[in-house]
Amino acid sequence: MASQSPRLWPCPPGNSPRPLPTGPILFTMREIIDLKPHNMPVADSLNLDDLREYFSLFTLPDGKILGDLIDFSKRRPLLVMGELANPYRLCDIMAPDMPIIQVRIENICRTWADSLDSREVQPGIHHITMARLPGWWEMTHLTMVEPADLKRIVQWLDGPNPNNWLPKRIAEGTIRLEENYQLSPPDQEKLEWDGVTENVLQDIPPASGPSLDLSTIIVPIHTRMGCYNSRGRIVKCVHTPQTKFHEDLFRRGSSFKWSDILSFL
Repeated sequence: MASQSPRLWPCPPGNSPRPLPTGPILFTMREIIDLKPHNMPVADSLNLDDLREYFSLFTLPDGKILGDLIDFSKRRPLLVMGELANPYRLCDIMAPDMPIIQVRIENICRTWADSLDSREVQPGIHHITMARLPGWWEMTHLTMVEPADLKRIVQWLDGPNPNNWLPKRIAEGTIRLEENYQLSPPDQEKLEWDGVTENVLQDIPPASGPSLDLSTIIVPIHTRMGCYNSRGRIVKCVHTPQTKFHEDLFRRGSSFKWSDILSFL
């Protein structure tokens, strides 16, 4: 992808949050710049300093490394699971320069919050939160921002209703670096529901990158209503896009309380 203005990035409300970056990028208010990844660390896990170094070594098209442009020493990792990884939306938020990379999550999944954001369209759009799902995996996005920007970015999800979304540190699941940006999640046919629990009938693919320290990563969580409860099942964003979820499922079920679907530090 050639450099382009973030205002040229598609952001159709009915399909929110897609499309999302399919490779590592540097978001700025003026342009989106492709980043070239470097060698995957050989360690089993990375701490915060290791992750900062990993981000700093991405290469720009002119050959410079990202660490020459951004001081990562004060930046913290933020998981951006939905619209917060969409460059057009980041432009609305007036976000700082942000490198965005893809990471793999395991035993946790992205799911729709049981709420509507009606700031732009009626009846509104749904944002993405997180829930546990043993055996599951999928790709999502990670960035590094300074604490003040992190707080402001997460607060954007609230709109006019403060404290619905809070920055949390999760205590379960795995977040890891991944070499295969096109890694697919389990198909719908690989899920089995016995009326009580949902099982993934497929093994998690072998790791291609180290896991990250969950205690250092901030995850935006919808803490007012939690996520949608589809007759006991978690709705996976990758299987049920925004419009389909809203038209076919929303308000036909109940909600899971946020603290019941995930544990936190």
